[in-house]
Amino acid sequence: MSRAARESLERGLAQLGLEASPGQVESLYGLAQRVSAWGERINLTGHRGALAVVQRLVLDAAALLRAAPGHASLADLGSGAGFPGLPIAILRPELRVTLVEARQRRHYFQRAVCRELGLGNVSAVHGRAEALVATPHGAVVAQAVAQADRVLSWMLPWAEPGGWLLVPGGEHPPTLTATAGVREIEVRRYCVPESGPRRTLWLARRSS
Repeated sequence: MSRAARESLERGLAQLGLEASPGQVESLYGLAQRVSAWGERINLTGHRGALAVVQRLVLDAAALLRAAPGHASLADLGSGAGFPGLPIAILRPELRVTLVEARQRRHYFQRAVCRELGLGNVSAVHGRAEALVATPHGAVVAQAVAQADRVLSWMLPWAEPGGWLLVPGGEHPPTLTATAGVREIEVRRYCVPESGPRRTLWLARRSS
């Protein structure tokens, strides 16, 4: 990985106040390298090159982790190339993280990365979140998957009673109507480091 990408990652983590061991930093490097390499063969993401992956995907996920409430397990629905779930799993190895992805090639990529980086706290599940038998988690995130109201109905079965529902958005939060089974709705604002975008995080809890 280029020196620029390495330095950007280290600066970004420092700006967020996230501590990472040398091994965790190397795993984040390895993830960015693999996304960049696989992206030359299959359509993993629109970002090309290690520096872009670090700044637009890895640090974006790290900023979300910093903004989100604490939880013991995370389901990442429609996780694509594994974001935000994979960086979160690397930075928080005590979390149990489940990646749910319907596109087969991206699912294969997730499995390969977990194997090569030794991410024993991550499970990659192939299928559509709304069609699978859900395993409840302490938090569920769905980022840029579909219309927010529809996604929320998919998220609820994957959340434990009292579990967090996380919907990241752009500078303006997603519009979500009141939904049965949801309480403690809040919107948090945060910024992605290294001159990244302003973000919002719509969050709520699943009712018991």
